[in-house]
Amino acid sequence: MSQEDIDATKAPLIEHLVELRSRLIKSFVAIGLAFIVSYYFADDLFNILIVPYQIAAQSTDVTLIYTAPQEAFLTRIKLALWGAVFVAFPVIATQVWMFVAPGLYSNEKSAFLPFLIATPVLFALGAALSYYVILPLALGFLLSFEQTGGAGLAAIESLPQVSRYLGFIMTMVLAFGVSFQLPVLLTLLGRVGLVSAQQLRSGRKFAIVGIFGAAAILTPPDIISQVGLGVPIILLYEISILCVAAIEKRRAEQDAEREAESVG
Repeated sequence: MSQEDIDATKAPLIEHLVELRSRLIKSFVAIGLAFIVSYYFADDLFNILIVPYQIAAQSTDVTLIYTAPQEAFLTRIKLALWGAVFVAFPVIATQVWMFVAPGLYSNEKSAFLPFLIATPVLFALGAALSYYVILPLALGFLLSFEQTGGAGLAAIESLPQVSRYLGFIMTMVLAFGVSFQLPVLLTLLGRVGLVSAQQLRSGRKFAIVGIFGAAAILTPPDIISQVGLGVPIILLYEISILCVAAIEKRRAEQDAEREAESVG
């Protein structure tokens, strides 16, 4: 390879790196601005996240504690950053699309765009299921171990730490949101030919074991959370099989059409 070829190769690479740097800067600026807004409304965000606990406790009068002087402040920072990522996600997704799109053909763009749209939609569905259904049920089960003191009985009262409660809520919401990306991941793998519908069907029993194993790790040690995460993911796995099968059918039809055109 001549020096001119090497220089020609370096030029596009530098241009891509410069563009990547620009996209990253814009994404971080969006997160930074969203962080400021989220920090200002951190109390409101936290009160929203308290709702599942209030539903489980069947009371709007709940008490949370913090045991270190800096705990409440650091919890506010974590909450603001968590909210910032959610608020800035459309900007981040747009920057990713603008960086990738120029290198795609028109048919590839039309194929990739639905996945970009499906990602936040599925994440929102998973987060909503966790917030509105699973968390109140799981917290209700965990709060059932409280005990009113009396003759010969010790009083057992739930007084969650602010940071641990927030960590619990964030873990559950993120676990459900990320897990709901399974159809996107498997469909993309099917589109590039790394997995087939037949492979997914034959590996169904292993997938079920793996899904419930992951649910046991990602959720609290209660059957409600684990089943609440595991069952929807299994359903999404079955939907993924249908999506991959549809892609394979369409690919076969396109191959048959091209073959017919070449013969004609």
